[in-house]
Amino acid sequence: MQKPVPGAVRAAGALTAVQGLAGLGFAVALVVRAFSADADSGRVLGEAAYFVVLCSGVLAAGVGLLLGKRWARTPSLVVQLLLLGVAWYAYGPSGRQLIGALIGIYAVSVVALLFTAPAREWVLGLDEPDE
Repeated sequence: MQKPVPGAVRAAGALTAVQGLAGLGFAVALVVRAFSADADSGRVLGEAAYFVVLCSGVLAAGVGLLLGKRWARTPSLVVQLLLLGVAWYAYGPSGRQLIGALIGIYAVSVVALLFTAPAREWVLGLDEPDE
């Protein structure tokens, strides 16, 4: 019998799902902006569609981790590594140290959760009995 999904994996899934939901919320804000009087609606709607596609994938990875799907670990890690680049840029060249630090701490937290010993054993299937 397979062991339950480690708590660290579920926590990382919840944090990743929050990222996906935040991105979808941003896409909704873009759609609202597209219908304002001074916006170039075609470009803004295209940007919103782009964010819907990307953030739906992030949300799917987060939900996958919450449901205990091993495939979701790699996409979640890739998203966090990309966000570390965003955090570095926000902290350094953009001069937004607080935002950069918060994004960096969030991303590092998810990576750390996904690299705990129970999470690694789970993703490698080491917790399953030999047949």
